[in-house]
Amino acid sequence: MTDGPLIRPDELAALLGEVTVLDVRYLMGGPPGEAQHREGHVPGAAYVDMDRDLADPPGEGGRHPLPDEARFEDAMRRAGVRGDRTVVAYDDWQGRGAARAWWLLRFHGHPDVRVLDGGWSAWVAAGLPVESGEVETERGDFAIAAAKQMPVVRPDDVMGVDVLVDARAAERFAGLVEPVDPVAGRIPGAVNVPTTSNVDESGRFRSAAALRETYARGGADTAASVAAYCGSGVTAAHDILAMEVAGISAALYPGSWSGWITDPDRPVERD
Repeated sequence: MTDGPLIRPDELAALLGEVTVLDVRYLMGGPPGEAQHREGHVPGAAYVDMDRDLADPPGEGGRHPLPDEARFEDAMRRAGVRGDRTVVAYDDWQGRGAARAWWLLRFHGHPDVRVLDGGWSAWVAAGLPVESGEVETERGDFAIAAAKQMPVVRPDDVMGVDVLVDARAAERFAGLVEPVDPVAGRIPGAVNVPTTSNVDESGRFRSAAALRETYARGGADTAASVAAYCGSGVTAAHDILAMEVAGISAALYPGSWSGWITDPDRPVERD
């Protein structure tokens, strides 16, 4: 298996039965992916629900606050996650949902988590085995670590990082449209690297060199501190994953834009 946070479909196929596979299919504004999971999934993959397992209810922390630790730990154990066993997450959203699972598991101390490069679409296109129906998993022993393993920034500190990356689409970053949140705009000083910049036409992550070049345009390659945010804290993990591929360490602002605007005194920038 190659090093780094990504795994190819053929690599995963060779490891089925030796790794824990999580199906994190989710699409913002769409139905949960549980029905898709029942129709077909990577053999042995347990379904993980974004809203139920990977986030708390909306509130002051934004639309997808970090999940309660005890609830997240239980969800991962139900999905069969063990502390001594590699975890592979996939979705059908070019890795955006899977990146959230990757980040949360890494944040809470799991030492080896990968994202299936190209996701479900790449798996099917490769003609690899597909299983349908319910999946029965043996309960795992994953335990949340006391010391967090991925950096975060809080609202009071987010504008103090050297480079703040906004992972949303360019028109939302500019404040020209806002289809989801009640206020349009961005956090002042942010630079825009949409998640679409991280992948090629097939939905697979671009090379480390290409990603370094992309993030270098915003100064993230040499900055002392880098953080990423998006609309609700989900797709920002995709930028953090891409930066890890590129060799850049970045923190997450979990509340992201939807959390930022819950305080009307916080500044907003628009083009």
